[in-house]
Amino acid sequence: MEQLKRMALFATVVDRGSMVGAAEVLGMTASAVSQQIRKLEESTQVSLLHRTTRKLTLTEAGASFYESCAQVLALAEQAEQRLAELRDAPVGELRIAAPVGLPGKLLSEALAPLLRAHPGLSLRLFFHDEMIDLIERRIDLAIRVGQQDDSSLVARHVADWRMLLCAAPAYLARCGPVEDPQQLLGLDWLSLSTDRWQQVTLYGPGGTQQRLRIDSRVACNNILSVRQFTLAGMGVSVQPEPEVREQLASGQLLALLPAWQPAPIGIHLVTPRRDAQPAKVRYAIEALRRSLLAP
Repeated sequence: MEQLKRMALFATVVDRGSMVGAAEVLGMTASAVSQQIRKLEESTQVSLLHRTTRKLTLTEAGASFYESCAQVLALAEQAEQRLAELRDAPVGELRIAAPVGLPGKLLSEALAPLLRAHPGLSLRLFFHDEMIDLIERRIDLAIRVGQQDDSSLVARHVADWRMLLCAAPAYLARCGPVEDPQQLLGLDWLSLSTDRWQQVTLYGPGGTQQRLRIDSRVACNNILSVRQFTLAGMGVSVQPEPEVREQLASGQLLALLPAWQPAPIGIHLVTPRRDAQPAKVRYAIEALRRSLLAP
């Protein structure tokens, strides 16, 4: 590092044409500048400057060395400019991890305007239901549901999503209307877990609760598969309302027992802990925050 500083000082001396001129630019004394040049020549074991009482001129080696110094300093300046761009403007590759069931429409509505406004920004999406290592996978930002306990990450709670009991009209036509939570015990359950037996807590009017121990007819660890079985009329499942909004609006799914629902789930935007977040992450957080909060 000291050698790089001396290279910069040497280039300044050449550019200014004298030790005194360089000292004025660098905020040093002329003798201090001269001392650093001597140390540079001692370390390289090459004479870089011809010194006379009137002027300084470059030796052949000094002229060659100056060209190299200029190139190094130009690269350093470019690197600083690039860092400033990454800090101040959303550029580069943005890597986002999200749950498998998160609708692509929600992400595109949030992030497409950001990509259009900033041509230097590109996007890589990774869909996982398991907790992946954000640092190892070089993930800039993750959308996660539920409680977040990892102290090495920064979790920003941005929304609470309603959870709905859902079934297809064809299934309800076979089993009949559901008017009481206890009727759920006799239905086919489709669960986001590989465990057969599940406990579901429903919250009703006036703070009342009912806990149901259910027998899952279909249990898997992928919410999209659970949703597809639900749409196929195979039973009842618990679904995040924003993820099935279109199916509810079209009538492909119906919400059961609107007065009795599971607890909402917290939605978090999670990032590795850093002293400062790049602009691309800050802009993405704001865009996703607005989208995830949308009614």
